[in-house]
Amino acid sequence: MSVFSIREGDIQEVVNLSKEIPEFINPQGVEEYQKRLQNVPHLILIATKERQNIGFKVGYERDGEFYSWMGGVHPEFRKLGMAKALADAQADWAKRYGYSSITFKTRNQHKAMLVFALKNGFNIIGFKEREHIDVHRILLRKSLKS
Repeated sequence: MSVFSIREGDIQEVVNLSKEIPEFINPQGVEEYQKRLQNVPHLILIATKERQNIGFKVGYERDGEFYSWMGGVHPEFRKLGMAKALADAQADWAKRYGYSSITFKTRNQHKAMLVFALKNGFNIIGFKEREHIDVHRILLRKSLKS
């Protein structure tokens, strides 16, 4: 059994780890994280295994809702339940701080993320066409009400 832990982290850890996630073609830098997280409630979660950062989840308040902005798991550590553990920890935090739902956006090309979201209680609530079908945006939301 694989043992990992989840803790709160910082922007630099996320930026460093995002460079190891192949789906992120041009990962966001420190400045973009600072801009989005400044002066709003936010949460940065880091998953670690044997002191190595192997996954993350970042969310913040946007328009009165909790928005799950970025997340990823290092390819070598996928299929261990880490993405679900990070999402569950984020949902628990958001619920504890009074949010009634979590919203996020993904691209049509990220089929695994869509399947993960649907299996974990998210519903599709919107769609935005872009220049190419692979980058169409799909908006999802999960209720946190018991």
